[in-house]
Amino acid sequence: MAETREQYEQVYAHTYADLVRFVIRRGHPPDQAEDLAAEAFTVAWQRLSDLPGELGEARAWLFGITRHLLLAQRRSDSRGQALSVRIAGQAALDGQTLEHDDLVATSVDLANAWARLGATHQEALSLSVWEGLTGAQAARVLGISPVAFRIRLSRARRLLRHHLGTPSDAAAPTARSEKGFV
Repeated sequence: MAETREQYEQVYAHTYADLVRFVIRRGHPPDQAEDLAAEAFTVAWQRLSDLPGELGEARAWLFGITRHLLLAQRRSDSRGQALSVRIAGQAALDGQTLEHDDLVATSVDLANAWARLGATHQEALSLSVWEGLTGAQAARVLGISPVAFRIRLSRARRLLRHHLGTPSDAAAPTARSEKGFV
């Protein structure tokens, strides 16, 4: 039991702040985010025997628990909102630091393109880019196969490029991919 408790504490120390940021990026205030992260760790403690041994896998498992808590909260609140995006701080594109006006314009363009994505595609991109999960870990969070996640992520990237007006070698998105299938 002591070894399991130490593993839990290590996962907590390594993952708690990431879970809080994960919830904040989905439009919740910091105090709610902390409550949801704490609730996720409560669930993890109750299901301690299911806690993966590898730190990265345990982290992904906790993101999955947190995601399910968020979905349950959304259903109970009957909000039905899409994921929100928060763009702050300094950004760099292609290795060049942007000036303030360029940063603002890019942020507005990105926020508009993001808002045009469906929740499914927003979630795939955020798990991959913001949360830094591998394809297999993100697939586990979403309860889909790694292949299905890679397809979803590819479509999400293509749609985001399309909405940003960036030329790409991919054809224009189809109605099927815009609706979030896969």
